[in-house]
Amino acid sequence: MNVYFHTFGCKANQYDTEQVRQAFTEQGAVVVDDLAAADLAVINSCTVTHESEVKLKRFVRHVSRTARAETIVMGCAAALDDGAIAALPSVRAVVANADPNTVLRAAGISLASPLSPTGRGGQGVRTLHRRRALLKIQDGCDEHCTFCATTLARGANRSRSVAELVEEARALAEYHAEIVLTGVHIGTYGQDGFADPGRQPGVNREDDSSGFGFPRARARGQSTLGSLLETLIQAVPGVRFRLSSVEATEVDDTLARLLLEAPRNVAAHLHAPLQSGSNRILKRMGRHWYTAESYRARIEWLAERLPVFGLGADVIAGFPGETDDDHDASLTFVDALPFTYLHVFPFSVRPDAAAARLPDPPGPAVIAGRARELRELGEAKARAYRAGRVGQQADGVVAGRAGGRVEVLTEDYLSVYLPTDRWDGRPRFDLIVD
Repeated sequence: MNVYFHTFGCKANQYDTEQVRQAFTEQGAVVVDDLAAADLAVINSCTVTHESEVKLKRFVRHVSRTARAETIVMGCAAALDDGAIAALPSVRAVVANADPNTVLRAAGISLASPLSPTGRGGQGVRTLHRRRALLKIQDGCDEHCTFCATTLARGANRSRSVAELVEEARALAEYHAEIVLTGVHIGTYGQDGFADPGRQPGVNREDDSSGFGFPRARARGQSTLGSLLETLIQAVPGVRFRLSSVEATEVDDTLARLLLEAPRNVAAHLHAPLQSGSNRILKRMGRHWYTAESYRARIEWLAERLPVFGLGADVIAGFPGETDDDHDASLTFVDALPFTYLHVFPFSVRPDAAAARLPDPPGPAVIAGRARELRELGEAKARAYRAGRVGQQADGVVAGRAGGRVEVLTEDYLSVYLPTDRWDGRPRFDLIVD
């Protein structure tokens, strides 16, 4: 069987696709890059925006028109399907989320015994990125942001064991110079195992601060994202770890210390979702665990102490009830902080999410205009940051090769492209940003 894979959405989805891809390969299937050569197309779906589901359906129809393959749709949109995806042409099955056993059965592949929960036998998911790997440390989320349907699709927070993650990281380190810790809500790693699971260390408490000025991690023996990262660094010291999306107020004292004191082991980069610079809108979004002020305090503390710091954020434009003053607050907030890039999302109604029922949505033209202004500001800040880095030294990891060039990713999330004749074959090296 020839199988073609396509992924929509986040790094957690990318990890899930690679897990399923490896499961098919272990069962004798041939993975192909040419859709025309495929007997089966496996598509991993995303439900974060309306546009992501539009693209999914468009792609499924494209498969039916241009290939002889049947289609299996898995992932978050599949988990919430009301029958619309299953009714698309060529769709053989719709599989909620991405369990390899379930996807294999949907493809008609019989297993003598179920695959292990991770489907990898400790070998790790080798990603398509040449030198960068993904390590999913948890799945699901216990929060209920009013704009988000991902929690509905993926369920509650579920953390993988430290021992299992160390084993996988060691296997990945044989092939990759950088390992990205990913998941749906990685800042809550380990909280599902707490006797008192509240949102810690995400909230600010003045009586619970360390010498770094950040909340302390949980008591000894209770795993947190910081303690996991510290264990991974000790077990696999030769690679660079990078955090994927993590809430600013979930950077505890351990994470802060590692960012400051272990620059060769932890990339100096945070993608810290903001969503809005208006406290009124944050409350309407259900983002109860931080304010614009607490977010800003945490980021400025780090930025003052890190000589190099890549900082990205997600921002939603045109949330229901957002006024011109709220939008201006977001613009002012973004302009004041040292962001090096933005991911801007025009508000998109998700029928299953609570925000669909909120009053006073801005009109489409207003949403588009606000999104444009945020993008333009983000692009200007990105250009200014890169200009300031020209001529400076960076820690680079090879991320891929194409068109006679090597893409090198710096610790602060800048892509630098080198002609292949300037690369000596090492997966990681110091370079001058140009």
